[in-house]
Amino acid sequence: MADIGAQVAPDDLVELGRIVSAYGVRGWVKIQPHSAQGLVLRAAPVWWLAPPFPPASHASPNSGFDATSRSPKLRSHAVKQVRPQGSTVVADLEHVGDRDLAESMRGYTVYVSRQYFPKAQADEFYWVDLVNCYVYSDARLVGIVAEVVDNGAHAILRVNRLTIDGDQTPSDVHAPQPVLDVKGRPEEVLVPFVAAHVQHVDIVARRIETDWPLDL
Repeated sequence: MADIGAQVAPDDLVELGRIVSAYGVRGWVKIQPHSAQGLVLRAAPVWWLAPPFPPASHASPNSGFDATSRSPKLRSHAVKQVRPQGSTVVADLEHVGDRDLAESMRGYTVYVSRQYFPKAQADEFYWVDLVNCYVYSDARLVGIVAEVVDNGAHAILRVNRLTIDGDQTPSDVHAPQPVLDVKGRPEEVLVPFVAAHVQHVDIVARRIETDWPLDL
């Protein structure tokens, strides 16, 4: 893949999907978006791509892997054309244009700068913004969102259980502790992200309020 120069990757990149194959004979790529991020991929004029992270024993200066930073090299590509294709997204990227090259990019991770995210509606939220939000029930801290998954009907918050004494607002000097089961493993709870059970979301305050039963 062509290295298009000494551009510095922005610090607000969000991983939105992976290239799963070439598409057609003109060097387009097919991307499987993470969750419901296809709209963002279609809106962004530039994508940043990173090759698959190789095992350390196989790292080399030519592998697309920065052994100094221990992270994949990111390279930007202008999006010439893009459109939905079923549950995937297909795109014509600058500096690709060849099916063999597009096929060699299978497994590459696609990142987009947050500045290109379309503005969400008042009652809509990007899943990436829900991760690391604290979840509360009856003003008591339940835990922190570790992941958002899609069960086909709606989103589900995978919440790592936390406990905190006194003031229920976590801070640098008043940190919550993980809740462990009898075998010492972190406990988690799955909370449906639906209006019937999520009463309030404050992204700025990183707070989600729910009435979902915690023993389910």
